[in-house]
Amino acid sequence: MTAAPASRLAVVGTGWAGLTAAVQAVSDGWSVTLFDMSGDPGGRARTVEVDGRVCDNGQHILVGAYSATLAQMRRVGVDPAVVLMRCPLTLVEPDGKGLRLRAGHPITSFAAAVLSHPRWTLAVRLGVLRRAATWALRGFEAGPHRTVADLCRGWPEAALRELIEPLCVAALNTPAQEASAVVFLRVLRDALFSGPGASDLLLPSAPLGELFPAKALQWLQQHGAQWRPRQRVTRLEASTGAWTVDGEAFDAVVLACPAPEAARLASPHAPEWAQVAGQLQYEPIVTVLLDCPGATLASPMVSLTNGPAQFAFDLGRVAHQPGVFSFVVSGAREWVEAGRQATADAVLAQALAAFPMGTWPCAPRVATVLAEKRATFRCTAGLERPPSRVASGLWAAGDYVAGPYPATLEGAVRAGLQAAQGVSAECRHANEAFAMQNTAKPPA
Repeated sequence: MTAAPASRLAVVGTGWAGLTAAVQAVSDGWSVTLFDMSGDPGGRARTVEVDGRVCDNGQHILVGAYSATLAQMRRVGVDPAVVLMRCPLTLVEPDGKGLRLRAGHPITSFAAAVLSHPRWTLAVRLGVLRRAATWALRGFEAGPHRTVADLCRGWPEAALRELIEPLCVAALNTPAQEASAVVFLRVLRDALFSGPGASDLLLPSAPLGELFPAKALQWLQQHGAQWRPRQRVTRLEASTGAWTVDGEAFDAVVLACPAPEAARLASPHAPEWAQVAGQLQYEPIVTVLLDCPGATLASPMVSLTNGPAQFAFDLGRVAHQPGVFSFVVSGAREWVEAGRQATADAVLAQALAAFPMGTWPCAPRVATVLAEKRATFRCTAGLERPPSRVASGLWAAGDYVAGPYPATLEGAVRAGLQAAQGVSAECRHANEAFAMQNTAKPPA
């Protein structure tokens, strides 16, 4: 127990970061109250209902290196082996050819996959391995203002197109010409050098809500936490050693809402922090669901070129939804501006043109277009991100706070843990200081 028995914590926002912070705080002895504008937990990784169809608000990918996320899932009673489909990393094109890692240690598996790549010449294969080895020897370090494009200058064009660019857009949702080389290399390091299984793809085979949000909220309520859905926090005020949230007193607050909302609430108390959080820019992601009964793809996840979508997922092979396919458009600003119908038409045309004849036994039909306009922050080179600590007793939790990862579920979960641990450490230090002060006083 690191909090005093009566310590009250407000968590504003119930995305993956906020729920993680709340679970950790409850475990540390806090009495937790959760506030959220939405009526459902999960934030930008949740299950929604659109046009009568229950689906996720976008296709999400986890990898084996997401140790904190997997640990939190287990903590609230979710077995990752049941809700996630694990398979070695593959970056294959619609004909099934491309990079295929095998089970085993990521380093040897990656080297074997590169050497056996069916489309690359021997010169390209050896060039990829040589450059990857150079990154490893340098500790996967890069200058803070270098972009991924700078980092990969001189790479073979085929490797850039079929390896670097798909990995960059999948991990950072930012074009390689602008994406941070530092963050990109950190993602690669953890995936390729974290031991067996680190690079494995973990594809949700259950709705996102069942992966963590719903179970976490249930766990929290069973442990005494209060849940205030559809309640937007309008005012945050500081008093001596405490905070009030819309007039209700708390000992500490974790802002786990989106960065613009956190900046609004924090601005009167930490204007410099609010300025950094408020100037972040964002990239949308659009997900187009196609229906085509009887169709299957060459792999659960297929890499695409020459169109708006960079990846297609066969939900029949992944999530027990035969004949349903998820096409993901990352960095989708121009498509959001073009509109849903234009995006749907372009993705449908891409699907018909990209896959081999016979893939679609009947004409695919656009079922749903999901647009997350602020899906991730733009993870650009030299980007300044706000720290987790905002002020005394006020912390932030979100995938945007300063850390080694881009806007991913793992980044959000780690930020939630960091905020909750920071709040508890502050409380513990304050209690120790108070006890020492009282001990030092002479008797009356």
